[in-house]
Amino acid sequence: QELQRSGRGRFLLEHAAPFSAFLTDSFGRQHNYLRISLTEKCNLRCQYCMPEEGVQLTPKSELLTAQEIITLARLFVKEGVEKIRLTGGEPLIRPDVVDIVGQLYKLEGLKTIAVTTNGINLARLLPRLKEAGLNAINISLDTLVPAKFEFIVRRKGFHKVMEGIHKATELGYRPVKVNCVVMRGFNEDELLGFVDFTKDLPLDVRFIEYMPFDGNKWNFKKMVSYKEMLDTIKQRWPELEKLPCETSSTAKSYKVPHFQGQVSFITSMSEHFCGSCNRLRITADGNLKVCLFGNSEVSLRDHLRSGASEEELVQIIGAAVGRKKKQHAGMFNISQMKNRPMILI
Repeated sequence: QELQRSGRGRFLLEHAAPFSAFLTDSFGRQHNYLRISLTEKCNLRCQYCMPEEGVQLTPKSELLTAQEIITLARLFVKEGVEKIRLTGGEPLIRPDVVDIVGQLYKLEGLKTIAVTTNGINLARLLPRLKEAGLNAINISLDTLVPAKFEFIVRRKGFHKVMEGIHKATELGYRPVKVNCVVMRGFNEDELLGFVDFTKDLPLDVRFIEYMPFDGNKWNFKKMVSYKEMLDTIKQRWPELEKLPCETSSTAKSYKVPHFQGQVSFITSMSEHFCGSCNRLRITADGNLKVCLFGNSEVSLRDHLRSGASEEELVQIIGAAVGRKKKQHAGMFNISQMKNRPMILI
C-alpha cells in the first residue's frame, strides 16, 4: 500500500520490469553500472585530482578486502548490475587486482569488467588482466608532451603510459578509451594533437570538462566547454561527423572520416547528463555514493562487518538509491560544496 503512494512505487508498479526495484530510483533510472574503487593510493599526483600535500589515507584495515569487494559485487550483479568498472586511486597498484578481476569474471550476469588507470603499470599487467577477464580499458592521459606530463602529474612515466596504450590496442581492446581532462592554460592547445592521435589507432579520446573537487583549486577560468573544444576541432576538420550514442552514455562522440578512432566529449559541467544516469559508486573504504557530486554516503562496509544479511544490505542499498536526487547541484554550488577529493572517490 505504502509503495503505491510513493512516486517511486507508482513507477515500479506501472513499469513492472525484471530490473531490480532496489536499484531503480524515484525518477525511474535503473542503475546497472557500478564503479568500485580498489584503493585510495596513486603513483601519480595529478594537479586536478589530488591536493599537492597529498591526502590523508584511510588505514588499510578500514578499506574493503578483496572478499568484501566480491561479496558486494555479487549482490549488485544479482540485482541487475551488468557493468563494473574498477577505479582508484590507481587500481593497478593494488597487488590483488588480477585476482579481483578473475573473481568478478565468474559472476553470472556481469557483462563488462572495465578498469580506469593512469597507464603506468598497464603494459606489464595487461596480459594477465586480459586472461583474467578484463573487457574494457580507460587510460588517463592529459598531454602528449612528455615534459608537460611531468608537470601535470608531478611524476615521470609518460613513456610507460604510451606503452600501455599501444599494448592495449595490440591485445585487441576496441576502442581503447583515453581520458583527457581539458584545462585552460594547460592543454587546450593540444586538442588537435589528440584528435590526430586517433588517426591510426583504434582509440576513443574522451575530452572531459574540468570539474571542481576538493583540493583542486577550481576556478571557472580553467574550464573549457565542450562547445569551445568542438569549434576548435571543426576549424581543422570541418568534416567531423557526430556518431549515434546510447541513452545512458555520458559522452557525445564524433569521428573524422577515415580515421581509425574517434573523439568524445564528456560535458559534466556545461550539459549534465543526470537524467540518464545509471551509475553508482563504492569508495575504497566501502561507502556507497549515488552521485559523484553529492556528498551523501552510506557505509556498506560497516553493515557488512557487523554481519548484516544479504537481505538487509539490499534494503540499505535500495534506500540510498531511493534518496538519489534528480540532478546534481549547479556548477557554482558544486565548487562550494564539501566533497571528497577525486582521488578518494
